[in-house]
Amino acid sequence: MQFSTLAPVRFGFGLSPRQAPPASPDEILAALRGPDLMAQRWPGLTTQEALQMRDEFLRLRKAEALNEPGATEAFKRQRQAMDASNLGGLQRALARAVEDPTGMRERLHAFWRNHFTVRAKRVPEMPLAIAHVEALRPEITGSFPALLRASTLHPMMLIYLDQVASFGPDSKRARKRPDLKLGLNENLARELMELHTLGVGGSYTQDDVRQLAELLTGLRVMDDQGTIFAPDFAEPGAETVLGRAYGGDPAKLADIEQVLTALALHPDTSRHIATKLAVHFVGPEPHKALTGAMAEAYLGAKGELMPVYEVLLTHPEAQLPTFPKVRQPFDYIATGYRAMGFDGAAVMAFNGVQIRRHAFRSLREMGQGWLSAPAPNGWPEEAEEWVSPQQLASRINWALKTPAGLQAKLPEPAEFARTALGPRLSELVAQAVPRSESRAEATALVLASAEMNRR
Repeated sequence: MQFSTLAPVRFGFGLSPRQAPPASPDEILAALRGPDLMAQRWPGLTTQEALQMRDEFLRLRKAEALNEPGATEAFKRQRQAMDASNLGGLQRALARAVEDPTGMRERLHAFWRNHFTVRAKRVPEMPLAIAHVEALRPEITGSFPALLRASTLHPMMLIYLDQVASFGPDSKRARKRPDLKLGLNENLARELMELHTLGVGGSYTQDDVRQLAELLTGLRVMDDQGTIFAPDFAEPGAETVLGRAYGGDPAKLADIEQVLTALALHPDTSRHIATKLAVHFVGPEPHKALTGAMAEAYLGAKGELMPVYEVLLTHPEAQLPTFPKVRQPFDYIATGYRAMGFDGAAVMAFNGVQIRRHAFRSLREMGQGWLSAPAPNGWPEEAEEWVSPQQLASRINWALKTPAGLQAKLPEPAEFARTALGPRLSELVAQAVPRSESRAEATALVLASAEMNRR
């Protein structure tokens, strides 16, 4: 199979009548090494903007509770702004996916935002969840140590994994308020090792988790500053993680940055990251030759990610013309938009009703609500997790209703089938499309086909 046929399926968001698929791995690698054009075109929410939205929401909620004049209407407008920021985050993500010429940067962004899952448990945190996603972007083609720092030290990650409720048992703050029984929370330390770096089978112990949790104390979120390091909250003395001592008196942020770098460059992390990338892009049981080569490239480049992506794009095991994966709902909707000929500007022009009905609500019905993975390990990769009867019915319903809901005129059926599926167009679909009773039915047959749903 030619790379131009494989690449849009394995490494992108499908075919578009507006763009030619990448002809070689070099074309994709050159785009990844270049500027982030999609983020430049549609900038996302910054962490500072998100903090300001959060603070304003909390201020107005308090003002409404105190019955201050005009507070009720102002609080209602702020809630609407929070909702719009969440919806806007999804709309930007879809626009970028549709417009990205190779698709690979946006696929990587989706992979990494799932690897470093966060979820807003309360309304005030919604903008911070969007800002966390945006904070990852500058690092996804750089180094994993930098990416790990950007995610771990972001206010949203500290809030999501309850690090803001973690106190050194012998810290100045805990000793000052013994009545509050302030203590250690191990959530962030555990997920750092188990999910973000070493992996479930990594060479760490429960004592390593506790020592890392003690080292992480002192990380706080201030309303106007974001993440800070507060020594009075930190456990005094040095901690030993994986046989190496970190910190001491006084405790400082640099100690945490050192342990994050060490975890990022551990051999277990290289294998964990290589395997997760291969499973996501290639298949559920990637060949050891592929994952081994990716892990070797990772260690050889000291955590730089571009050499790992180069192996992924060029290795023979990643070129096999098999499609064992099921597109996750976000992937499926973006692929459908591209097939229908939308560019990023068209997606950004969708009104609130359209993006809510044909993306936000549809994602939830298909089982993948926007930025709402139920647990820190993110959305599952297994195909069977996405093909329940209810989920398949939701995909078919989307294929039936979305084209007419977003387009004034539906495409000519046979041509749409050819441009949407390319060389993967099956004889069965090619025969069924012209026989459809309407253009709506023909379009739905293509969008709901196995070829459109698998990658």
